[in-house]
Formats: sequence, structure tokens, C-alpha cells
Amino acid sequence: MHVAPPQQVQSTTKTAPSGAIELIGLTKQFAATTAVDGIDLTIPAGTYCCLLGPSGCGKTSTLRMIAGHESASDGRIQIDGTAVEDLAPARRGTAMMFQNYALFPHLDAIDNVAFSLKMRGLARAPRHEQATRFLRLVDMAEYADRTPSQLSGGQQQRVALARALITRPHVLLLDEPLSALDPFLRIRMRAELKRLQRELAITFVHVTHGQDEAMALADLVVVMNRGRIEQKGPPREVFNRPRTAFVARFMGGHNVVAGLARSAIAVRADRIAIGDAPHAAVSLPATVRSVEYLGTVVRLGLDVAGADAFCADLDEARYDAAPVSLGDRTTVSWSAADQHVLDA
Repeated sequence: MHVAPPQQVQSTTKTAPSGAIELIGLTKQFAATTAVDGIDLTIPAGTYCCLLGPSGCGKTSTLRMIAGHESASDGRIQIDGTAVEDLAPARRGTAMMFQNYALFPHLDAIDNVAFSLKMRGLARAPRHEQATRFLRLVDMAEYADRTPSQLSGGQQQRVALARALITRPHVLLLDEPLSALDPFLRIRMRAELKRLQRELAITFVHVTHGQDEAMALADLVVVMNRGRIEQKGPPREVFNRPRTAFVARFMGGHNVVAGLARSAIAVRADRIAIGDAPHAAVSLPATVRSVEYLGTVVRLGLDVAGADAFCADLDEARYDAAPVSLGDRTTVSWSAADQHVLDA
């Protein structure tokens, strides 16, 4: 982990937001491969930003260039108005939390958290005092004397967070921090990350390939594909108004149908009606290919002309009112207000 420049650790009370980031024409090339292709991105101070996309889309390379762990092939990186692309990682005012947490196995929690302060020459008593404060912030003070092997995955994550935050960075960079956790703990830790980000009023940049994770956490979602930004904006805007077929499919919950409106359209799966719908703007014949009970909804997979994978999500009452079975022929329909035209 690389840490912010030496400075007095402040209290953890909420302060004015810091950590505005601007990426200008940022590019990363590995031999003949362009991992990040001239992206422009502004992340306002105090924003929780999620870089979202499939493996190989350039999100982790972007994060590592912000941190300074990868050098940019071209372009500029500014943090709070200062160009940092030529600065060493420790001089950028950032801290990074790695996917595997990278805790020292021979040190207990308090010494893991206090390690950067030890490297600065701070005496044991004051560095342990500050480390205890940050362990308390992540609800881990009672485990201060335990080594990583004595901690669960979620507890290790909290210690890694405290270790990153004790440096009071302007920007915290998180590389898929929840991927090693079980689903229940992942949801709990999402709430903790959001709480910490709001309390500390610093910028979080969080790499994930999980759409639910990004929508739950982010103020700003940045969807990447093949080294470029496909779409960026608030999560509700990106989900409800995907700009391209890639975004609609990757975000999930949408059907992409070609050949309508002289282009392709996206329509949410939970807005699809099955059977006759007299006021529908669009009605298409369909054949039921799967029926899945998912608890909150019944998901129907349907063969529809012009769509690779068409789904309809119905609540139990809607499904039970007119149930269908595998192989049934039916109709799918939706209103004009529930569809929008995608960019080519």
C-alpha cells in the first residue's frame, strides 16, 4: 500500500470534501494492446465513484494509473488541481486497498494499521493511539491484538480499510474490495463503505464488475468497455437510460431489441407485459423457454425475434394471474414510455 505524504492525522469528524480527480486523455498501452484508450473523466471531490465493466475493460489499469502503480502512456491525472502523473505514489495523496487486503501476517491488527506511522518514525504510544482511533472507526478495536489469520475475511477487510484511512488520504482507491466476501457479508460491508465515505468526505474510486455493487454504492457510475468509457452518470440514470446496447446488457434488467424505431431499443424486464395488453405501443410474439422463481419475482426467458436473450420479470401476483409454462406461445408487450432508442 502506498500512502499519502506525511501529515498529522486529523480527527475523523466530517470535513469539507477533498480529492477532486480529473483524467485527461488518459492512455495505457501494453506492447500492442491498448488497455485504456484516451479517456476523459471528472470525479468531483467527495464522490463515491465506481468503475464498472467486464474483465479486461481497462478499469483496474485506470485505478492503478491514478495510484501511480502503473505509469500512463499518455494523458494527464490531476488530484485537487495538481498534476500527479509524474509523482511517486506516496506523493499523490492517495491510499489503495488491494483485492487481497495485503495485511502483514506476522503483525496484529493494531500494528498493521499503525505500520505507515511507524515508517514515519512516530513513537509506539502515539501511533497506537491513532491506530486505535481508526480501528474504532471500522468497529475493530476489540480485535486489535489479533493477527490476520485469527480474523474473518470481513474483519481483515476492516483492518485494511483502517490501515488505508489512517493516512488521511484525499482519495481512497479500492480494487474489488468485496469480491472475497460471502454474499451476506458483502451487502453489510457495502453499507459500511458508504458510511465511511460520507463521514470522511473524501473521494472513493472503487473498481468492480458487480452491477448491484456499483448501483448500491456509487454517486457516479463509469461503465467501461474495451478501454473506453461507454457511459457515466448517477446510477439511476445509467440503469434507466442506458446509452448503448453494451450498457443495457451489462447493467442487466434490460432487453435489447433490434429492428424497432429503425435502430435498437432497450426496455426494462420488469416493464414487460405477458399476453394481451390493449394499450401497449409494441406487441411481439414470443415463446417461453424458461421459468425461474427468484423469490421477489418470477423471471421468464422468452424467444423473441430481434432479441438475443429476452426476459420478463413478473411479481408473483402478475404471474399467478396468468401463468405460462415451457413451450407456451404468448405475446410480450410494453408501453412507449418504457422504451428508449439506443445509440448505434
